[in-house]
Amino acid sequence: MNIDLKIANELNITEKQVKDTVKLIDEGNTIPFISRYRKEVTGNLSDEQLRQLEELLKYQRSLNERKEDVIRLIDEQGKLTEELKEKIEAAELLKEVEDLYLPYKQKKRTRATQARERGLEPLSDLMMDENSTEEDFKTLSKELIDEEKEVLTEEDAINGAMDIIAETVSESIEFREILRHSAKESGGIESTQNGEDENKTYEMYYNFLERLKHLKPHRILALFRGEKEGVLKLKFDLNDEYNIKKILETYSYLRDKDYYKYIEEAVIDGYKRLLLPSIETEVKNELKEKADRESIKVFGKNLKPYLMQPPIKESVVIGLDPGYRTGCKVAVISSHGKVLDYTTIYPTKPREDIAGSKKVLKDLIEKHGVNLIAIGNGTASRETENLASSLIEEMNRKDLFYTIVNEAGASIYSASKLGQEEFPDLDVTIRGAISIARRIQDPLAELVKIDPEHLGVGQYQHDVNQKELKETLSNVVEDCVNSVGVNVNTASPSLLNYVSGISKSVAKNIVQYKEENGPFKNRKELNKVKGLGPKAFTQCAGFLRIPESENILDNTAVHPESYEIAEKLLERDLNKVQVSRVSKELGIGIPTLADILKELKKPGRDPRDEMPKPILRSDVLSIDDLEEGMILKGTVRNVVDFGCFVDIGIKNDGLVHISQMSHSFIKHPSDVVEVSDIVEVKIINIDRDTGKVGLSMKL
Repeated sequence: MNIDLKIANELNITEKQVKDTVKLIDEGNTIPFISRYRKEVTGNLSDEQLRQLEELLKYQRSLNERKEDVIRLIDEQGKLTEELKEKIEAAELLKEVEDLYLPYKQKKRTRATQARERGLEPLSDLMMDENSTEEDFKTLSKELIDEEKEVLTEEDAINGAMDIIAETVSESIEFREILRHSAKESGGIESTQNGEDENKTYEMYYNFLERLKHLKPHRILALFRGEKEGVLKLKFDLNDEYNIKKILETYSYLRDKDYYKYIEEAVIDGYKRLLLPSIETEVKNELKEKADRESIKVFGKNLKPYLMQPPIKESVVIGLDPGYRTGCKVAVISSHGKVLDYTTIYPTKPREDIAGSKKVLKDLIEKHGVNLIAIGNGTASRETENLASSLIEEMNRKDLFYTIVNEAGASIYSASKLGQEEFPDLDVTIRGAISIARRIQDPLAELVKIDPEHLGVGQYQHDVNQKELKETLSNVVEDCVNSVGVNVNTASPSLLNYVSGISKSVAKNIVQYKEENGPFKNRKELNKVKGLGPKAFTQCAGFLRIPESENILDNTAVHPESYEIAEKLLERDLNKVQVSRVSKELGIGIPTLADILKELKKPGRDPRDEMPKPILRSDVLSIDDLEEGMILKGTVRNVVDFGCFVDIGIKNDGLVHISQMSHSFIKHPSDVVEVSDIVEVKIINIDRDTGKVGLSMKL
């Protein structure tokens, strides 16, 4: 099979694009590098297309490997025919290969294998032969009686033959497809309550019935989690009566046989005992894979804008990690991310030292020139927000604001090895306050220190395939880091590790080199770092920025391989460059030339600056202040299958259900919004008892 052509058709691109891109991947080039610096080779494929291509390539190659394995395994049994080999080679899905291999797969001893061992296969063959007679059947049934083989009666022989027929039915590709089609078109899933559910988490699934083809990913994951926790009992409905009838039609040519009743019984047994459980397991796995795939996709979509939030530069920030008994941890961070001061205040229960807490914060604000307070959105966040709002009002400072920061993963970072290495002398809880402050100063640089699945921008993160989740989210982080670029002189090893071509060990070596030799003076100096050879330099150089360099190009995304051309362009009026003409003149592709011009016009540009800025507040809003019909501005905190959660400045985020997101039909909330978007919403319902607020974007 032509893999390149198959991938090209699937992605709707040319075979040449696939062939040339595969060559780049096989040569060890990273996706960010290929996407940014090999546009002419790939035909300007995007990051997303390249990731899809890489995924399809892995699948097709593993499919081919499996085909070779299966052909070899069947051949070793002496059962490989030319026709079977052709079918295996023509299979387009792993499932098709496994179906073809199923009858030859080495199994545990089944009732059918035992029947074969007892020499009963000739009788099952005879029963399926339209030319056989009742006399033939009776004669052979008697002949196969053998005490040594534990075939004591004709009935034993017939039962063994039926077991063989039952297994043959379960291994038939045709019959497996009947069930698959039935599941896909008309199959359903039913759930009932099976155990205690203290918090009524699964209440909507106590008496639930849904067609499989209409089942949403978040519902699949909820049902399976409920079953795993013993709260729900699940049952598949694959229209068994219709399927059995359809399978029996295949054997209609045997209906006039006197022994047909045995065939019918064997078919029903094979269906219920072997085929149905096998396909139910397959359907369940496919549903799970589909839900995982969609949920992971939503995770990735949510993570990108979350990481790409614009940094709030030139601000001295107080990070507040709220708490009750242990107090609220305070960290003051300079505009360059350095820890200036830290302490603990106790504005909440049980101490409720509001006056003392305000005094401490006021002194820190005045001492260090603080202009922003970042408050974690966890326990006691509401009370801490009240404190900050009241303090800003009392100080009468027009340049002092507060903002609520998603603190998901801050506690994990605080207790991590990385947190200990960064701040060995500080308490775990203070590290959390530092993380909260730095997240507002440079979200990307801080958030890369935490495994992305802990960042709270998805659904059911613990239920999906963890390996695929980590891989997908890691790719998203890698694409974000490389699209922004990294200041090599301020970057942590965590950030450097996501740069194209840089491994964990090389990231540490870069930091060690800086500590021993001072800041990098230019990109060429990177070649002196231990372990960073010519190939790694090619992959990473364009993504590393050195603002201190005398060469302006070292602080742009222009790759060193294009410096000669960039320098020629700098001699011209950049606003008057005719791209198509200059492209031919300098012998450079139009996409690369356009990228270089963009960088030269805005050296040191940060693509995040184009994203919506976080909402900064000076006063606090309570659920008691809300009324239906009010229109407010809020920040999208999470996007899920059924809508999005919006921070409108009260304790709990409000929910915009998918039906309230647009006047026209939308397939998924991510078609309309993404995490960190600033949106206008109307309040459509308020439940003051539960603190839940329903919102609408249909103003």
